[in-house]
Amino acid sequence: MFQFQEVQFIYLLPLVLVLGGLFYLFSRWRKSSLLKLADAGLIERLTNSNILETPWVRFGYFAVALLFILIALSNPQWGNKQQRVKAKSSDIVIALDISQSMMAEDILPNRMERAKRFTERLINSLKGERIALISFAGNAYLQMPLTSDYAAAEIFAKSANPSQAGTQGTAIADAIDLAKSMFSDDDPYQKALIIISDGENHDSEAIAAAKEAAEKGIFIFTIGVGTSEGAMIPVNVNGRQQYKADNSGNAVTTALNKAMIADLADAGNGKAYFLSQSNNIVEDIKSAISRMEKKEVQQASFSDYTSYFQYFLAIGILLYILYFVYRKSSLPIPTV
Repeated sequence: MFQFQEVQFIYLLPLVLVLGGLFYLFSRWRKSSLLKLADAGLIERLTNSNILETPWVRFGYFAVALLFILIALSNPQWGNKQQRVKAKSSDIVIALDISQSMMAEDILPNRMERAKRFTERLINSLKGERIALISFAGNAYLQMPLTSDYAAAEIFAKSANPSQAGTQGTAIADAIDLAKSMFSDDDPYQKALIIISDGENHDSEAIAAAKEAAEKGIFIFTIGVGTSEGAMIPVNVNGRQQYKADNSGNAVTTALNKAMIADLADAGNGKAYFLSQSNNIVEDIKSAISRMEKKEVQQASFSDYTSYFQYFLAIGILLYILYFVYRKSSLPIPTV
C-alpha cells in the first residue's frame, strides 16, 4: 500500500506551475525593457550573448528540482508487511432510489442531488463499518457488495442517476429483498438497511418485506426526500427540458409519501427521517448503529512502511547543481 507520510507538502506541488507562469511574465517584461534601450543586434554585440532569449532550460532545472524536493519532503512510503487485524463492525446496506421522480425540484437543486450528497456524508460517517450500495427504481440493482472501500462507495453514490435504471418505478420491496440476500441467515449479529427515497411506492409488498427483514435482525432506517407539496418531474426530450405528462397530456406531480416512509421504518424496527426537516440525521443514524451488536471481522493492515524520500531528494539536489552550473556557464561576457 502506497502513502505519503507528510501529505501537506503534496498540496504545494501546484506552486511549481504558479512559478512557471510568473517566470513567463517576467521574461516578457525583461525582453520588452531591454528592447527599449537598444535594438536586438546591438544588445547581442555588447553582451556577446543572446541575452534576449528566455533561459527556459535553466528555469526547467530549478522547477523540476523543486518538484522532486517537495515529493521528498512528503516522504513517499510503501507498505511491505501486511497482516490481518481484527476489528468490530456492523454490516450496513444503503439503498438509494434512482427513479425518475427523484429528479423533482421541490427541494433544491433536486431530490436526486440532495439524496446523493446525504449518501456521501453518511458513507464518511460510517467508516469502520462494512457498507454495501443498492440502487432501485423499477427493480433493485446491487452497485457494490459489502466492503470497507469507502472511496469506491462514494464514487458509486456520486454517479447515481435515473438513466442507470432499466425500468422505472419505486420497487422498495425488491431493494429490501436484495439487501436480505446479502446477509447470512445464521448471522446472529445486528444489521442495518438505510433506504433513501421519496416513498412514491406502488408496491404493497414493501411493508411485508420490511417486517420479514426485521425478524432476521435487520434494522430499517428510512430517509424521506422531497416535500408533501411535491413538484413536476423534469425530463429531457431531444435535448430540451419538459415535464413528465400522463396519457392525457397533463403534467405529473410527485410528492413525498411520508406515510410510506414512516410505515417502512416502523415495520423494520428502525426510525424515519426527512431531509427537509433535520440537519442531524447522519449523527443520529451513526449513534444508533454504534449501539448495535457488532461482529469481529478481519481487515488487511500494513504495519511496516519503507520510505523512499532519499531517491527524490538525491534527484532534486542533482538538478539544483545543474541549475547553478548552467547559470554560471550562461552568464554574458561583456565585450570592450
